[in-house]
Amino acid sequence: MTTANGRTADHPIDKLFLERWSPRAYTGEEISAAELATIFEAARWAPSSYNSQPWRLLYARRGTAAWDKFLGLLNPFNQSWAKQAAALVVLVSRETMLPPGADKEIPSHSHSLDAGAAWAQLALQSNLLGWDAHAMVGFDIPGAFATLNVPVGHRVEAAIAIGRRGPASLLPEGLAAREKPNDRKPLSETVFEGGFPAS
Repeated sequence: MTTANGRTADHPIDKLFLERWSPRAYTGEEISAAELATIFEAARWAPSSYNSQPWRLLYARRGTAAWDKFLGLLNPFNQSWAKQAAALVVLVSRETMLPPGADKEIPSHSHSLDAGAAWAQLALQSNLLGWDAHAMVGFDIPGAFATLNVPVGHRVEAAIAIGRRGPASLLPEGLAAREKPNDRKPLSETVFEGGFPAS
């Protein structure tokens, strides 16, 4: 068994998967453009259908002109903690793709899945660099299209806060008690050999 971060896997895996989690308590420390580029570079190498790479990462770093625009998209609950993040990212995916040898774009069945793979690699690379990433859907998704100039034919998937983890005491009182890594359902509830069990 693998144990890390107060969590234990049922089967042997790399500790990185247990060490990564989605905290909300951030120190307010700024992230350098170089470190953020490394995090985005990891996302760049995610797998995708036909190597279509449908993800787009729109971002603002703390202290830059675009920061308030991105923070303003979050709902009040998420603003209450994400205001201390180092960067805010909005993950978008392109809904069509151009397969190899094709002369016109076709709908991409897996654009959201592929964007999710990029998010996972972004989150893991953040953790490796000593940062943490927390994805959320509690934000103004329709408003993001206009505010961030998202073109037609794209889907706004999630907002992501990246920050340096701080103590739970930095959070509003109601959130501090919840500031710990979550467990996961057992494989028996999510993995089925041969298909879903008969109902």
